[in-house]
Amino acid sequence: MMKKFLTFIALTIIASAGLRAEVAFKVKAPERVMVGEQFYITYSVVDGNPSLRSLRVPEIPGCKLLYGPSESRSQSYEMINGRTRSNSRVDYTYVYRAEKEGAVTIGEASVEADGRQLSTSRRKLTIVANSQSSSSGQGNAGNGTPAVNIDDISTQSSDRTVQSDDVFVRIILNKSTAYEQEAIECTIKLYTKYSISSFMPTKQPSFDGFLIEEVPIQAQLNEVENYRGQNYMTALLKRCIIFPQKSGRLTINSGNYDISVVQYDNVNMGFFNVRTPQERDIKVSSNSASIEIKSLPSPQPEGFSGAVGTFTIDSRLVGNSFRTNDPATLIYTVTGTGNIKYVKEPEIDFPSEFELYNPHTDYDTRVNGSNVSGTMTVEYTFVPQATGQFKIGSDRFVYFNPSNGQYVTLSTPVYDIKVAQGTSAAASAEQKDIESKNTDILHIKTGDKHPAMHRNYVIGTWWYWALMVLMVAGVAGAALARGKRARMASDEKGTRLIKANKVARRRLKLAKHLSETGQDEKFHEEILKAIWGYLSDKLGIPASQLTRENIMTVLADAGAPEEVRANLGEVLDDCEMARYSPADTRPSTSDIYRKASQAINSMENIKFRK
Repeated sequence: MMKKFLTFIALTIIASAGLRAEVAFKVKAPERVMVGEQFYITYSVVDGNPSLRSLRVPEIPGCKLLYGPSESRSQSYEMINGRTRSNSRVDYTYVYRAEKEGAVTIGEASVEADGRQLSTSRRKLTIVANSQSSSSGQGNAGNGTPAVNIDDISTQSSDRTVQSDDVFVRIILNKSTAYEQEAIECTIKLYTKYSISSFMPTKQPSFDGFLIEEVPIQAQLNEVENYRGQNYMTALLKRCIIFPQKSGRLTINSGNYDISVVQYDNVNMGFFNVRTPQERDIKVSSNSASIEIKSLPSPQPEGFSGAVGTFTIDSRLVGNSFRTNDPATLIYTVTGTGNIKYVKEPEIDFPSEFELYNPHTDYDTRVNGSNVSGTMTVEYTFVPQATGQFKIGSDRFVYFNPSNGQYVTLSTPVYDIKVAQGTSAAASAEQKDIESKNTDILHIKTGDKHPAMHRNYVIGTWWYWALMVLMVAGVAGAALARGKRARMASDEKGTRLIKANKVARRRLKLAKHLSETGQDEKFHEEILKAIWGYLSDKLGIPASQLTRENIMTVLADAGAPEEVRANLGEVLDDCEMARYSPADTRPSTSDIYRKASQAINSMENIKFRK
C-alpha cells in the first residue's frame, strides 16, 4: 500500500511539473498620456519566484517617478482532465507623471527569477499636450465652460452644441506650389473630440484639373493629434497622389459629410449619477485647398512628351540572330519616380523592311512616400522581310526634373543587326523554282500543217467594256473615299465626335468585365474614364479642362433636357462616391453601369457643334 501511495505522489509531481508554464517577465504600460497626467507601469513575473533586490527598471524620459514599486502577489489553481495546474504572479507597480510632450521609449527592465535573468521588451509611449492647460485660450469654450476633452466624457454632455472646431474634415496638401505633372500628396483627414457612431460622405471633394493615383487605406479612428493646441481623435479618410494637368491656381473643392457624434446625458439615480450615450446628427464640410501650379519652362526640348520626375531608361534586343519571317522583340524600359503611369510610348525608328506590330505596354507602379515609383515596359515585336545589314535607331527620352527645374535627355543605343534568309522563305523560293522548271518547255503542237491567222480584237468584246466601266467606277470611288478620309483627318474634333460612342462602349464593356471578376476599384476607375472621355470627345473640351460647371453649360446650350443633365450629374456623383466610400455604403456596380449606359445613350440624340 505504501509503495502505491509513493508512486501516486511521484506521478502527481511529474504531471504538475509538466503542466507548469515557462517563467515570463512582462510589462504593462499605456501607449498615450497627456502632460500632467499620472499613469501606472506594472512589471509582472509569471510562474517564477523573483528577487526584488535584483529588479532593475529604466528611467523614462519626460516623466517623473512619484511612487514605487508596490508589490502584490497572486496564486491560482485549476483542474484540467484530472490534472492540477497552478499559476503564480508577482506584480511590481510604479506611478509616474508625464511632464514633457514628445514620443519616448520605455527601456528594458530586468529581474532574476528561479536562477534565471529575465528582461522585458521595449515599449513606445507618446506624451501629448493637455488641451485644457493650453495658454492660448483653448481651455474653455468661450463662455466659461470647459472645452470638450477627448478623455473626459463629462465635457461631452448632450446639452452643449457641437462647435465647428469640435468636429471637422481637413484637406491637406504637402506642397504650396508645384509644376505641371509634378506629384502632390493629398490627404483628407477627420478630426473629432467626440466618438463617431456613423460617417457618410454626401459629396466628395472634386479634383478638377488633376489626375489621381489612389492609395489604399484603412480608415480607423485611433490616432490622437494635437492641432492648434487641442487634442483630437483622427481618422485618415483618403490619401492620394495627384498630378496637375494645367498651370495656374487650382482648387480642390470642399466635400460634405453626414456624421453622428456621441454625447452623454447625466442621469441622477439618487445615490449616484449615470451617464447614458446619446447620438446627435451633424453636417460637416471640409475646407477647400488651393495650390499654385507653375508652367513647365519654355522652350521645351525636342522629344519631350510630358514626363515629369526622375527617370532612367534601358533597351535590349531579345536574341542575337535574326532571320526573315521570324519574329523578334525589342524591350524598352523606363524606371523612375513621377508621373510614370502617364509617360508616352517612345517611337523607335525601325527599318522600312521590317513589319512592325502594335507595341505591348505594361506598367508596374506603387506609391512611394509622397510620390509614385515604378516601371513602364514596352515590347516591340517586328518581323524582318528582307536579308541584309540593318540598323534600329536610338530613342531620345526627355523628362523634366522638378527638383532642379531642368530638362534631362537620355538616349538608348543604336542596334546593328544582320538578317539571314529564313527557312520558310527558302522553302517558298525552291517551290517556285520547281514550278518554273515544269512549265518552261511545252510539247510540240501537231495537227493542221496549214494554219490560218485569225484576228479577234478584245476591244470588240462586251466584257472589255464592262471591265472598263467597273475600273472607272472603282477609280472614282477610291478618289471619293480618299477625299473623305482627308477631310476627316483635317477635322480632328469631328472625328472624335463620331467615334465618341464607340470608344465609350468599348470602355464600358471592359468595366463590366472588371465588375464580373470582382475588381471593383478598377471598375470604378474605368467607368469614370468612359464618362469623362466621352464628354471630352462629344463636347470638344480637353479632359484636363472638364469641370462639372462647363459640362452643364455646354449641355444647356445644346438644348439638353434638364432630366439628361440631372442624370449625368447623378452618375458622376455615384462614381466618385463609390471610389471613396466604404465598401458597405457604395452603390452597386450594376446600378452604376446601368446609369452610365443610360447617360451616354441620352446624349447621343443631342446635336453638338463640331
